[in-house]
Amino acid sequence: MMFDKVSDPATWARVGTLWPSSERRLLTCTGIVQETHDVRTFSFSAASGELFSFEPGQFITLDVDMGAASQSRCYTVSSSPTRPFTLSITVKRVANGPVSNWLHDNLRLGDAITAYGPAGAFTASGIAAQRYLFLSAGSGVTPLMSMVRAAADLDLDRDVVFVHSARTPGDIIFRDEVQRLARQHSQLKVLNIVEGVGDERAWDGPVGRLDLAVLQAHVADWRSREVFVCGPGPYMQAVHDMLMGQGFDMSRYHCESFSFGVVEPLGAGNAAAPPPIAGAELAGYSVRFNKSGAVFSARRGETVLGAARRSGVAIASSCSQGICGTCKAQLLEGTVDMQHGGGIRQREIDKGLRLMCCSTPLSDIVVDL
Repeated sequence: MMFDKVSDPATWARVGTLWPSSERRLLTCTGIVQETHDVRTFSFSAASGELFSFEPGQFITLDVDMGAASQSRCYTVSSSPTRPFTLSITVKRVANGPVSNWLHDNLRLGDAITAYGPAGAFTASGIAAQRYLFLSAGSGVTPLMSMVRAAADLDLDRDVVFVHSARTPGDIIFRDEVQRLARQHSQLKVLNIVEGVGDERAWDGPVGRLDLAVLQAHVADWRSREVFVCGPGPYMQAVHDMLMGQGFDMSRYHCESFSFGVVEPLGAGNAAAPPPIAGAELAGYSVRFNKSGAVFSARRGETVLGAARRSGVAIASSCSQGICGTCKAQLLEGTVDMQHGGGIRQREIDKGLRLMCCSTPLSDIVVDL
């Protein structure tokens, strides 16, 4: 029940050109579904009429205008690319989370919002395996749900065990749909684990947290599966340590986390930028944007994004960690040291593309921005 390769004609031929991660588009809200007490799914169509094309598991970056300020956030696409006329994100309301709370409180049907195209390498596309193990917790279910929905739509012959952890049964996102898909597709097995039963006293599933005993009892052949993991940082660390401690082949371990910090506003500089230093080191290297004509200096050891923000020059960005791909741009002249976190593919690097948030100039550079 999973993709063999991205170019599978049954999946991709009819949806057209991929939406570039650096391209900003206007979306119209076409649906809002209350999944749990603090989770909503927002569906969108493209205001210009294009169909959506992406790999299941990828995310988009919303550019949210909240009146007094504009902020960017990455949200996984929870819908399937097999249904390309709309695209959905599933958002958990987070305490003191300005964007998630704004979306829950303000976004309505018919409203417009801007977003940058899909990015990220957390996808089963291109990974050929017969058996998969999906492990998620909380809102980390969303990329795996996109994969499950796509696989179910295509009715591919793959064995998937989907193990999801939640606080209570009432916090299980997509609970009814996943169970329905499991009834319709015999090779999809579902297990929900809760920390407490809440109001559902008749709960008969595992109570507690995912551990080796639970995994062994319910997925005895887990060692032979391709593992995909998404959830809060502590959950992912615990799963990683558990599998590694059991000698699991970590080349078959794939993970995704969206613990992105708040993006610094223009002019605030880069939190990772080195302290001011004197002499020639302070001058650093010249950075020129070919399209806008902006010219500024990057200190030695400072990223292009950090230098741009310090100089008041706008660059589309979100995660600032080399993960989301929003700040991807063509390097026309010069060299940089790029230490990315998966937000760019090798074929893009070979074409001269770089992520500005994690690229440190090693010479004067010219960027196609």
